[in-house]
Formats: sequence, C-alpha cells, structure tokens
Amino acid sequence: MKCTNRKITESAVLVLTSVLLLTGCGYANPDMPYTTESDISSFRVVNLEDERGVAVPFAADLCVVDTNIDSKDVDMTAASAAGLFDINNCNTIYAKNVHEKLYPASLTKVMTALVAIKHGSSDMMLTATANVKITESGAQVCGIKAGDQMTLDQALHLLLINSANDAAVMIAEGIAGSVEAFADMMNEEAMALGATNTHFVNPHGLSDDSHYTTAYDMYLIMNAAVKYSLFNEIIHMDTYSTVYADKNGASKEITVNSTNYYIQGTEQAPGGITVLGGKTGTTNAAGHCLILLSRDSSSNPYISIIMRADSRDALYSQMTDLLDEINN
Repeated sequence: MKCTNRKITESAVLVLTSVLLLTGCGYANPDMPYTTESDISSFRVVNLEDERGVAVPFAADLCVVDTNIDSKDVDMTAASAAGLFDINNCNTIYAKNVHEKLYPASLTKVMTALVAIKHGSSDMMLTATANVKITESGAQVCGIKAGDQMTLDQALHLLLINSANDAAVMIAEGIAGSVEAFADMMNEEAMALGATNTHFVNPHGLSDDSHYTTAYDMYLIMNAAVKYSLFNEIIHMDTYSTVYADKNGASKEITVNSTNYYIQGTEQAPGGITVLGGKTGTTNAAGHCLILLSRDSSSNPYISIIMRADSRDALYSQMTDLLDEINN
C-alpha cells in the first residue's frame, strides 16, 4: 500500500504541475498588446529579464504620459504640442498633444548629434561633398562648400549652435556615407529609444511628408542626448569661432551665434530656473519649435518642449510660462 500511495502521490503532483503551467502559475505566455504602431511611444516594453525572472518595463526610468496634463497658469493655445518633464523624478508636469505626429524642423538635429556622437569620434575628419549645397529658400547654412574639411567636433558645434543644414549633411555623409544611410541610423536609434512615432528621412529637418516626430519622442531623444558631455557643452555655448580648411588647404575662419534666445540672453527664464541649452527649429510647415534642458535652484534637470507655435514671440512667451511650472 505504501508503494501504491507513493505512486498516486507522484501522479497527483505531476497533474497539478501540468495544470499550474497551463494556467499561468508556472510558465506564462502573457498577452503583450504593445506594438511599434502604438499611438503612445511610452507603451513600449522590452522582454528583458533580471535575476528574478521579472520583465523589466522599457519606461522604468522615463517620464510616461498618455493624456493631456493641463495647468491654469499655462496658455498653450498658440502651439500644437508641448511637454515639461522632470528627469530625476520621472514625472510629467505638463503635456499637450505630446503624441501627435508633427514636423520637427531643426529639432531633428538633436538626433543627428546623438547618432554622430555615438558612432563617430570628435577628431575624425569630414570632407564636404557637393550635397552640402542647400537650395531651399530660407534654410540656415554656415557656408560650407564642396571639398571643405573639418573635424566632427567642429561640425557638431556648427550644427547645434548655428543650426547649419550644410553641417548636418556633412556629418551624415561623414558618419554613414550618405544621407539615406544616416537616416536609417537615426530611425534605428529612435526605435531603440522607444520613439516609435518618429520617422526621419534627413539629418537637418527640412520639410518632408515622411519626416515627423512627436513632443514625447523628442523628450526621449533629448533625454538620451544630454547623457553626453560634449552635447551638453555645445548647447550651452552662445557663440563659437573656429578655423577649417577649404578644398585647397587654405584656412577659413567662421564665427556663429546661438539661435536660442535664452542662451543669447534675449529672453530670460523665470526666477530660480537656469536654461542650460537646447535646440531651436523653424520652417513654414513645422512652425516655431524649441526644446530645452534646464535646471531648478536645487540643480534638478528638466526637459521642456514646444512644437508648432505660430510665432517666435509666442514660442518664447509660452516656454517661459512652461518653465515657471517647475517652481509651482
């Protein structure tokens, strides 16, 4: 009887184990509704497991938002989208249409710089091709010509401080061999960051129907970029002078000024808030755009963004009101 009972007990254990596995108490095959086509980038997860066998959420150390977060002190009627993100506390303070796909204009160059810094070296030498000639009316350029040579460090300063579109092309071709290949790298980086409502086709942001992002995705991109000291150093500069070589080896001098009014000193942040730097962007299709890295009186960092403001004055007025929310 003891032997029989033992066999019955062993059989019962096997049956119970099978039931538990099938019902999810042991092995589970969870329904993961996330897709890269989701309207909300922050709903991304990665199937990575720690030592406890628990899935690690993709956005565990990020601000997450799926709806508008209003404030009676912020009038954002003159802009299509805006967000204010507390980096250290992973808290979204303000949000308006942050998942709406919009043209980013030169905010694109934050991603251009991020990809270049990750895949290049500051001292690598770049040589401009004829593709640096930008013909779009009103496009910002710093005068780079075919055959000009400069380091990636120099080109990044011209890209971020002066928002030079010709520098963007020079960087893209120097890093990836072509603008198209570099755009692929930008999109790969966007996907890795969870910026799944973003698609880039060029490194400068001149308008294209297939070139878009969201305010939230730009927060994700900026949040990655500010982890690099070179990026932070450049966006904090109000002016930059350098010397590079033309196709004949002759020296060419250039001095550029920041396009960011807070860095220029033309606009003032609210009391207790220091603007560390950022990136501007303006085209007819994108309107007026601005993304900033700032800190409060306790040195806590914040990322703020406004997209598609209807005028430059409205852009900076609304941004100042948005930054003041940090104090509230």
